[in-house]
Amino acid sequence: MRVGLLEASEIGFGGSGRNVGLVNPGMWIMPDTLAATLGSPFGERLIELLGRGPQKVFELIEKHGIECELERAGTLHCAVGRRGLQEIEMRAEQWQQRGARVVLLNAEETRRKIGGGNYTSALLDERAGTIQPLAYVRGLARVALAAGAKIFTRSQVLTASDTGSRWRIGTAKGSVNAKWVIVATDAYGNGPWSQVRREQIHLPYFNFVTRPLSDHLRASILPERQGAWDTREVLSSFRLDRSGRLVFGSVGALERAGASVHRAWAVRSLRRLFPQLGDVEFEAGWFGMIGMTSDNLPRFHKLDRNVVAFSGYNGRGIAPGTVFGSVLASYVLGQVAEKDLPLPVAPVEERRFRAAREALYRAGAQLVHLIEARL
Repeated sequence: MRVGLLEASEIGFGGSGRNVGLVNPGMWIMPDTLAATLGSPFGERLIELLGRGPQKVFELIEKHGIECELERAGTLHCAVGRRGLQEIEMRAEQWQQRGARVVLLNAEETRRKIGGGNYTSALLDERAGTIQPLAYVRGLARVALAAGAKIFTRSQVLTASDTGSRWRIGTAKGSVNAKWVIVATDAYGNGPWSQVRREQIHLPYFNFVTRPLSDHLRASILPERQGAWDTREVLSSFRLDRSGRLVFGSVGALERAGASVHRAWAVRSLRRLFPQLGDVEFEAGWFGMIGMTSDNLPRFHKLDRNVVAFSGYNGRGIAPGTVFGSVLASYVLGQVAEKDLPLPVAPVEERRFRAAREALYRAGAQLVHLIEARL
């Protein structure tokens, strides 16, 4: 099959290049909740597919020699207080019932794995890992080019018309005729089929990266190189890259007043988490958008004749995005029937008061960090 990709900006511009880099199985919501929400057969089918998601990512990286700082040491979901402990105990039980390689750690074991913090427990998911996400998506693009795909960057789709047998997809500089169209814009969609974006609430998420740490600090902080995040509602995440930089993030947008508020909070939070750091200096910072659906689950849409999309990754883009891409390829090629897909066909849901909710989330995260930075 001849394949062309029309990218409005550059490869990795959106969430795929700006995320934390945690390659986790499943979704944010509990496995039992996912199964109950989707029902049979889709619930357990999706859980099984996403449970194998990190392995799919790792296999692609190793098969194609993608240089993206792959670490396969697992990830740590860190419990804050009693409520956090109850959450990860429930999550551990539900995954273990499905045979997943997850281990519940006590407070002391958690502290040793992290090298700091005051967490009550952590769930170590041995199926998971970390990558440099921008390097991963650009590596996939190189593999696609080598396989014969055509990639056109700075080629925003402006028009789409059905000629009866094919779709004519127009940009400012040219057009593509295609039998099938896969809409892979998720939370960043504009133009035709932008309803995929409008059914999601944008949740901004930022990351700061420190200067490379000394060998002594690198030996004491995340010594086994797991990535981590916690159970707070306005959560924190952290991991080390191959150069010894500590990547630390949370909910919020690094723009206007939020840039200084979130930076001040990140400095103080890192000092509390890792007192051995001393003075914290950031080398860079960035943020991207997480698309959140009403039930925190992804969607499969048939937007028109031969126009399909998976969307709504809800903060779990790397592994689900990878396996869903493979599923859609098989579907378009006729190798997988619609009834065998991991999700049912869903109508596009228009979210009410979307702009107001997004503004509230931004302001709420900024307020939380403003208060915490002063405690």
